[in-house]
Amino acid sequence: MSFDPPVSRRRLIKTLFCSSIAMGLNLRIEDASAAEPALARTLDLLTLGDFGTADPPQKALALTFGNYAKAMKNKLHGVLLLGDNFYHPMPGGFKSERWKTGFSDMYPAAIFPCPFWAILGNHDYHDTTGNEQIQLGYPAFREHKTRWTMPGKYYRLDLPAENPMVTFLMIDTDWESINHRIHPDKPCWMTAEEKSTQMAWLETQLTSKRAPFTVVVGHHPVYSDGSHGDTPELVTELAPILEKHAVHMYLCGHDHDLQHLELEGQKTSFVLSGGGGAPLCPNTKARTGAVIKSTFGFSHLFIAEKRLHLRHLDSSGKICHAFSKGVNHDWKLEA
Repeated sequence: MSFDPPVSRRRLIKTLFCSSIAMGLNLRIEDASAAEPALARTLDLLTLGDFGTADPPQKALALTFGNYAKAMKNKLHGVLLLGDNFYHPMPGGFKSERWKTGFSDMYPAAIFPCPFWAILGNHDYHDTTGNEQIQLGYPAFREHKTRWTMPGKYYRLDLPAENPMVTFLMIDTDWESINHRIHPDKPCWMTAEEKSTQMAWLETQLTSKRAPFTVVVGHHPVYSDGSHGDTPELVTELAPILEKHAVHMYLCGHDHDLQHLELEGQKTSFVLSGGGGAPLCPNTKARTGAVIKSTFGFSHLFIAEKRLHLRHLDSSGKICHAFSKGVNHDWKLEA
């Protein structure tokens, strides 16, 4: 994903100002927490995409992210990292200082004592040659337990562990045709064999026994009204699989904004959460059935009373969009 021009000074000041308000007064964040419905909760997760810049917007949003987590009334089961976990060179590999500054200190264990389930984005392949293998191997390298969790380029999560309510299928969308179009300067993608094996695995998982809800998580969007637009390869190869198996949600990043698309003829809800700190992307007019918020932010995914809920939170921790979905694919706006 190529970089857009640096964030303007005015926008950066605005972001830092909003985050300082959330940090110091915590009003909007507490309002969001207080507004939570008194429903029986089964699972709470936060999601963050396109965040690993080490630039001021990432740091500002990380404070809001932490304040929101502290204000939550329920146990946080984990964080889903949607790719582009580390932009720019990452010298030192397993011993890089960026593991501390960009992960463990940025999202401290005292606030987030939970797994961070990660997938790979195009910058994780491109910006430092071989860094995708470093991210995959980091947990084994560590002498002590780490919250960083990436058991493979693709893997399955059934949550909660007992009587799971949702099956997450975490995939790698860094395909040759997609990443070559974004980064033509050097190879930065999974091999054709890896892709073929992954897609066969995905079909197997979707035909197996699953939890009541299914969410497929990848980095690149199938559909997007952001600057990158729809991803033709995913529209052709992935969207039919999601529809065939009645997947409830496809969750991704790549465009640096927050989106929600409900498209005619598609059972799947398409959600983008790519506002984690990389420069915001320009966007086009949202198509019918779509909402786009050009803001730094993150998302809160939870299950309550047998419905899957998704909230987009902006840089101040305020809910800027929310919806819920039933097992039978009925959906409704919540905010």
